[in-house]
Amino acid sequence: MECIQSTSQVAAGNELAQMPLIPGLPDDVTLSCLARLPRKFHTVLKCVSKRWRDLVCSDEWYSYRRKHKLDEAWIYALCRDKQEHSFCYVLDPNSSQRCWKHIQGIPPQISKRKGMGFETLGKKIYFLGGCGWVEEPTDEVYCYDVSATTWNETTSLSIARCYFACEVLDEKIYAIGGLGTDLSGPNSWDTYDPSINGWISHVDPNLVPDIEDSVVLDGQIYIRCGGSSLLSHVYAIVYEPSRGSWQHVDADIASGWKGPAVVIDGTLYVLDQSSGLRLMKWQKESKDWVVVKRLSQLLTQPPCRLVAIGKRLFVIGKGLSTLVFDVDQSENAGRIMVGSSISKLTSDYDVISCKVVAL
Repeated sequence: MECIQSTSQVAAGNELAQMPLIPGLPDDVTLSCLARLPRKFHTVLKCVSKRWRDLVCSDEWYSYRRKHKLDEAWIYALCRDKQEHSFCYVLDPNSSQRCWKHIQGIPPQISKRKGMGFETLGKKIYFLGGCGWVEEPTDEVYCYDVSATTWNETTSLSIARCYFACEVLDEKIYAIGGLGTDLSGPNSWDTYDPSINGWISHVDPNLVPDIEDSVVLDGQIYIRCGGSSLLSHVYAIVYEPSRGSWQHVDADIASGWKGPAVVIDGTLYVLDQSSGLRLMKWQKESKDWVVVKRLSQLLTQPPCRLVAIGKRLFVIGKGLSTLVFDVDQSENAGRIMVGSSISKLTSDYDVISCKVVAL
């Protein structure tokens, strides 16, 4: 009897799977219709049925919205409180009531780790490596799927590392330098290829463990390094994919790179926090840094991080206090700051990193 019931349940499940998502409509037409709904309604769509949830969480849904330019970019922030606990928050920048929302369920294994890599690829956020006061660097990697809102452990790094640079180039994640238990760790970098779900390790003597910032510019990865035993001044190196190696860059770009960086339409912007808040812009033609704006610390409290969506620049400070403005409009407005702000949380979190996921 149990066997008959089990077979009947399987048959019913198969029959349900073959039914159209919306009666009377082909599934491709349904996808075309539902995919045009704003991202803020995706949570509601997932509540309709299991098949609708599977569709909204699928790679097909993600690819369709991306192909037809329907995807919407949200900002994700990795924060830490005074007790050294890590938290994740998300911001819908187009919401009528813009506010940061807490993401639940961060795995306890990474909730107290420091020096983690924080990077996005596709519709997933990766939490890589890290260490603790009494914990050695680890090679563990955890992944948060923003569409399914699920956490999973995924393929480990080739080498355990913490306090390293993390960037995405050519649809691959680069975990660069930092500190590790392996002697080759500081002079190595890993690349993650999602097509094979694996990491490949490389070594280059030009890499040093003291990495302060990184950015992708003109199809290359730039790393700002701190002083070493041989070089007391701050300098920068660049990874050229065609050569597969790291090279030193002109001192001019490193001289003004004194804070978090972001690239907008091929132009490098840096927030200099050494004396107030100054937004700087790198001019490639003249190889010079120019001041774009001075920002008020009443609207966002340092230390800050930068992230961009289109021409909009988000300056995200302590407690997730956020200043938003269009770089073109602000430069054309002279000394007048054209923008808006988002109030900080009641908790005084430090912002470790910010990334954008378009879905």
